Amino acid sequence: MTDAATIRDGVEDFDTRLRREAMRFLAVRTHDGLYPISKAELLDFEIDGSMFRLMDPQRGIRKPRQLASALSISTVFRRNGEKRPYEDAVGPDGLLRYKWTGENPDHMDNRGLRAAMDQQAPLIWFFGVGPGLFQPVFPVYLVAEEPALHQFVVATEFARDLHHVDSQAEAQLRRYVLAETKRRLHQPVFRATVMRAYETHCAVCALGHGELLDAAHIVPDSHEEGIASVSNGLALCKIHHAAYDARILGITPDFVVEIRQDLLEEVDGPMLEHGLKERHGERLMVLPTSREERPDRRLLELSYGRFRSVG
Repeated sequence: MTDAATIRDGVEDFDTRLRREAMRFLAVRTHDGLYPISKAELLDFEIDGSMFRLMDPQRGIRKPRQLASALSISTVFRRNGEKRPYEDAVGPDGLLRYKWTGENPDHMDNRGLRAAMDQQAPLIWFFGVGPGLFQPVFPVYLVAEEPALHQFVVATEFARDLHHVDSQAEAQLRRYVLAETKRRLHQPVFRATVMRAYETHCAVCALGHGELLDAAHIVPDSHEEGIASVSNGLALCKIHHAAYDARILGITPDFVVEIRQDLLEEVDGPMLEHGLKERHGERLMVLPTSREERPDRRLLELSYGRFRSVG
């Protein structure tokens, strides 16, 4: 006869295996986070020969009946200016917050998240980056609950280890946590949103190989205007991204490419001639179809001003 302890161990073993296989599946399908995944593709995930939903089709929190705690959380896609049903935000410690379902602490979704926090179970966070498209970020952990604000505190594995550190270097640790949160959570979502808007093509030269493209900030995220929004982004191939950051390449508020004068006068190989100098005076080759997702002209003006100051 199977006793309760064996059943419990069996469930825990399935839980661990499910999370591991789900994250491996997502890593393969997204090329280690390079591309988002669609709702339809998520239905391809199977365990033990059967399809298993990784994201709830109707709710933001997925708590399978087979598990003792939540498996995933999701944030719906919104276009610029649109509001989400729940607004997840960054707290003063640099960590993200994820809202409860409703305001009842005993709602089954909130209990599922609380159990994941107590067990320190690794979660998958699905960020909506387009209609039916999600950028999965994993593993993330719930490290605290803020009942008065109806939310949980979310951290990456690195930030989780630092969350409860009591040190005189608290300000420095907070900077580390914020940098890690940007790298592991904000940047993949920003990249996926920008790539979707530009249909995975370089805005300057139309190169269409995702492995060779970056999501560049028009105004750096360290700047007070440097919001992580698609309107502050450009899909750029790696050479044009490097040239943009080095202020070798500028983009006017009217979407025209300019190359710094000293480079125009320089004689070098085909990359300089064809990859940079030939783009001088030309309009961007690729822009988002949706006008609301196109580069913010005010941010371009700020960036172009810095480019001109060097030139």
